[in-house]
Amino acid sequence: MVIKVGTAPAAWGVNFPSDPKQIPWSRYLDEVTEAGYKWTELGPYGYLPTNLKTLKAELNQRQLKLSSGFIMRELENPDIWPEIEQEVLNAGELIAALGAKFLVLIDGQYTDQITGEAITPDTLNSDVWKIMIDTTHSIARLAKKNFGLRTLFHPHTETHVQYEPQIKLFMKDTDPGLVGLCFDIGHHSYLEGNVLSFLQTHHERIEYLHLKSVHPQKLKKVRKQNASFASATIQGVFCEPSYGTVDFLALLKLLEKINYSGFGVVEHDMYPAPFDKPLPIAKRTRAYLKKIGMG
Repeated sequence: MVIKVGTAPAAWGVNFPSDPKQIPWSRYLDEVTEAGYKWTELGPYGYLPTNLKTLKAELNQRQLKLSSGFIMRELENPDIWPEIEQEVLNAGELIAALGAKFLVLIDGQYTDQITGEAITPDTLNSDVWKIMIDTTHSIARLAKKNFGLRTLFHPHTETHVQYEPQIKLFMKDTDPGLVGLCFDIGHHSYLEGNVLSFLQTHHERIEYLHLKSVHPQKLKKVRKQNASFASATIQGVFCEPSYGTVDFLALLKLLEKINYSGFGVVEHDMYPAPFDKPLPIAKRTRAYLKKIGMG
């Protein structure tokens, strides 16, 4: 078992390419290093510098490496395919040139990421589902052909692939030769899925992990409120691994059992976050993972 532990801009409250509520990218990179991480994700394309020479220099001077990039778009909407294609080409070229091997793909949320209001239907009929699957395959082929990247699909709260039955159907309908899974244990736990059982059953498809946890009391509170994901995040439903719902010691034992080798990228959804909030959390989280023998 080899787990390469990294982090992501999401753990610093970054959800968008540009937003004054988000920490400046240079401070983010400085704090990633200070927290003890050697790997970072790209985050939303446009948050970190998109100029290859500039970003390479910024990473190198901090001895950081890139684990992946990600794209989050409404995959079931064929009208925006030209935009999606261009983003894949732009992000793919950048991350491949920096040595990353993975493109993480997320379906767009059916709720507004800031207000939590519904913006599209929360379920897809069979015809629209097929469009989403076809778009996923098209992205995977494009990323593989042009940049040698492996596409990993990320089930995500308040998207059309979030609950276990939806994830299983997605896996059934997609070609494992083209599409793997990025398994976010925090989102799975937030949606009251069984993280360990799902990982045990489907580990052959899971090639990348997002590590986060959920505060049990706050989860009960937001469930009672029927709160949106945006509201739940603001209320602090995601928490540090040492006191969340995910049993990280049991998780580590299972990863050893299945001989998992790959990334474990720490996230801590907290948009919007005061600029001084993420670093102490990141330091404690990294120290905890080292203590239990993860990475």
